[in-house]
Parts: sequence; C-alpha cells; structure tokens
Amino acid sequence: MTEPTLHYVACDDPQGGHRMAYWQWGSARSAHVVMCVHGLTRQGRDFDVLAEAIVARAGGDVRVICPDVAGRGQSDWLRDPALYQVPVYAADMVALLAQLHREQPIETLDYLGTSMGGLIGFVLAGHKQLPLPRPIHRFIVNDVGPTVEAAAIQRIGGYVGQGGCYASVQEAADAMWAISTSFGPHTPEQWLSLSQHMVVPASRRTADGARKADEAGGAEADSWLLHYDPSIAVALRAITPEAAAQGGAVMWSLYDAIEAKTLVTRGAQSDLLSRETALAMTQRGPRAALVEFEGVGHAPTFVDPAQVSVVTSFLFD
Repeated sequence: MTEPTLHYVACDDPQGGHRMAYWQWGSARSAHVVMCVHGLTRQGRDFDVLAEAIVARAGGDVRVICPDVAGRGQSDWLRDPALYQVPVYAADMVALLAQLHREQPIETLDYLGTSMGGLIGFVLAGHKQLPLPRPIHRFIVNDVGPTVEAAAIQRIGGYVGQGGCYASVQEAADAMWAISTSFGPHTPEQWLSLSQHMVVPASRRTADGARKADEAGGAEADSWLLHYDPSIAVALRAITPEAAAQGGAVMWSLYDAIEAKTLVTRGAQSDLLSRETALAMTQRGPRAALVEFEGVGHAPTFVDPAQVSVVTSFLFD
C-alpha cells in the first residue's frame, strides 16, 4: 500500500486558533477533490483502503483529503472542550477547502462523512452562505441522519474518553474491538490495520496532548494511548433531550436544502441511524439513494470490497 502525505491547515477559534492535520492521497494537481471525514473517536487514516480505491478508479486524477478532526490524530487539541462541536468542525473544513483551492483550484468537490463526519457534511452541503470554493457535487452520508437515536448516543457516551493505557498496539486493537463489533466482520489483519493509527506512544505526547508528526510511528513503545483528546466527551455528555431535538430540527433543515446528488449508506443493524430516518432521507431534501449493508451496525468502515465498490460507483458512474 502507498502512503498518504501529511499536511496542516491553520483554523480559527475563540481561544487563539488551532492546527488541523489532513492526509492527502492522489495527485496534488487534480481539480477533483473527494473529502472523507471520520466519526467521533476516529481519525483520517480510517479511509486508507477507500482512498486508494478512489485514486485507482480515477486513474490518479483526484485528490482524496482525509482530515483528522480537531482533537484527534495529528491535529491539535482544543483549549476549550466546549468547542468540540459540529459548527467548529464545519468551519475548520471551510478553512481547509479554502487552502486546497488556493493551492490548486477545485472544479469538482465530493464529500463522504461517517457519523459525525456526516453531520459536518450536512452543514457544508446544506448551508448556502458558506464560502465553499464549489458546491458539493456528490455527497455520501455514512450511517447518520438528521435524527440520531438517543440509545446510540448513550452507548457511545459510555466509552468515549474512557480509553486506557495499552502495552502494545495489538492489546489496544483488542480493546477497541470489544466496543466496535458493530462495525461488522473484519479479519484480524484488517482490524489491526485500522487500529494502528488509533494509538500513540505515551512518551510521544506533546504538551497539549497531540502527537508530533515526525514521531507518529514508533514500532517500539513502553505503552500506548488512544489518539484523541478525552475531552471530546464533554460536549457529547452535555446533550439534553431538548438540545437533541433542537439539533435534529436544524439538521433536517440543512438536509432539506441539500442539492447535491446524495447517497446514504447504512449498516442494516445500525442503532444510530434508524431505518425510518434513512427512508425519510430518500423521500425529502435531495431524495437520497439508500444502500444498506447486512451484518453491519454502526458504522460501515469501507474496508470490505463490496462497501468500497458502492462508493466508487456512486462517485464515478
């Protein structure tokens, strides 16, 4: 497997700003950008398999951009945990797209968002006043909808920020699998590959908790920690039923304004995106196409070739 290149973009926030990392696959000279944004506790290297497939399908003429959302992976941790919110993340993506457009003008912009990444995508695709270099052309929403099931939020809230210290990457992978079986069948090799970017050597934290890019590897380490800021749980646990209802109404309003050709992918056993919500997404707004993956809950990882094929066909056929 080839490796992506690591880059950074400066982002504003009320506490003095932060730096967001992103991984770039394909050609830096391509005018076609596909942005892939991960879920709550994940990071941009989740999309390695999918990104390679997209580049191959495009014959190399595409830039696949996979950010580490603030507080995750190689990105800075935010000074104020209350800022770990979708509006801040969406503003960071606008800053990233502006930088990409300055480097190489964007003519076609596609977007795939898993879970939290999908919510960010609703803002980017549905908010008409955002200064995007191009409107989103094709939009893939992976296992999330404007209405998010409360039971899933409670389940996720039970483990976010609770990660421990692990003696090896394999031990960390085993611990993550115990709370991630809903991702569906993965071979041990596939899961270890997904997991290796989810941890950082404990000795290589910077002062604010982020890891240094040139020290992100490290085959040997005394112990390993999860890659993300435990404080991302603060905003999640502060969500009240009333706030969830208000947020859902806003997300439906954004969804209804989307004009991009849209695909919803769903784990058939998902507890976060109900089938009722997914079907509603096919009937309103952009009237999305819907593809469900049997034997998968929340959320499909696009490691399985059949899942990858759904994405590449939607983007290029």
